[in-house]
Amino acid sequence: MVEMMAMRDAYGQALVDLGRQNERVVAVDADLASSSKMSMFAEAFPERFFQMGIAEQNMTGVAAGLAATGFIPFTNSFACFATCRATDQIRVSIAQPQLPVVIGGAYSGLLAGKTGKSHQAIEDMAVMRALPNMTVVAPGDGVEMRKAVFAVADYGGPVYLRMTRDPSPVVFDDAYEFKIGRAVVVREGRDVTVITTGIMVGRAAEAAGLLAAEGISVHLLHAHTVKPLDVAAVVAAAEKTGLVVTAEEHNIIGGLAGAVAEVLGEQRPTPMRRVGVADVYSESAPNDDLLQKYGLTAGHIAQAARSLVERRAAHTQP
Repeated sequence: MVEMMAMRDAYGQALVDLGRQNERVVAVDADLASSSKMSMFAEAFPERFFQMGIAEQNMTGVAAGLAATGFIPFTNSFACFATCRATDQIRVSIAQPQLPVVIGGAYSGLLAGKTGKSHQAIEDMAVMRALPNMTVVAPGDGVEMRKAVFAVADYGGPVYLRMTRDPSPVVFDDAYEFKIGRAVVVREGRDVTVITTGIMVGRAAEAAGLLAAEGISVHLLHAHTVKPLDVAAVVAAAEKTGLVVTAEEHNIIGGLAGAVAEVLGEQRPTPMRRVGVADVYSESAPNDDLLQKYGLTAGHIAQAARSLVERRAAHTQP
């Protein structure tokens, strides 16, 4: 049976453990501590927890001030509000001066607990990726989230840390080594490369299993850091198989797919398919229904990979 873990639970506990190690770590919240699990930090360190209310722009400015005076602030709100509502403040007060603020984007992607399409962040990585000096990290499971919390605190610059709401499959173990900017090979393969970010790594692993039963070998590369993207790993994976599929719970424009296409276009042109939200706003519904409707299941990943393999086979036949 596949172990499941909610990324926000791992985030909350990791923040507490980090706080015990480093007194400069502080938390700044926009009235969503119970949802993001930043409430764990508030209970452990009430003197280092700052409640801003429903005011993401003010939260961002306060975090910038704390960072400028030597603290390491973690801010938290839903991803849609943390990025789009406070973009100007992030740009001017955090990204331009390169302050070490970790911007926590909770409830990211489609699976936001039926909060409605206004709360589903499908453009957040694109917004943050476009800001100079901003690093964008989307962990794939709770284990990776925990390791990412410690890594971004030591990074020394602005980071957008994306996290999901509901339990998802655990892909990595405690021995796994996380490093910002370094993609990891989850599965070796020869026929087609699948590059993932965020929790799509679990669905891609499932897709690889489906394809293996058909005799198609998947090379699975997980890019937890969308910016800076691990260019060398992407190019090497494309050279290994000659076919690339990207998978992300995000708009296919501006996120992982865009980053990978930019790299391949300049360094290693490769046939490619994009699995993600097809540049449309979604609707509120149960998780499985959303994944099916917007083409984000393991089956959709498998079909994208299968279509590339079949097209290559058709073109190479005498």
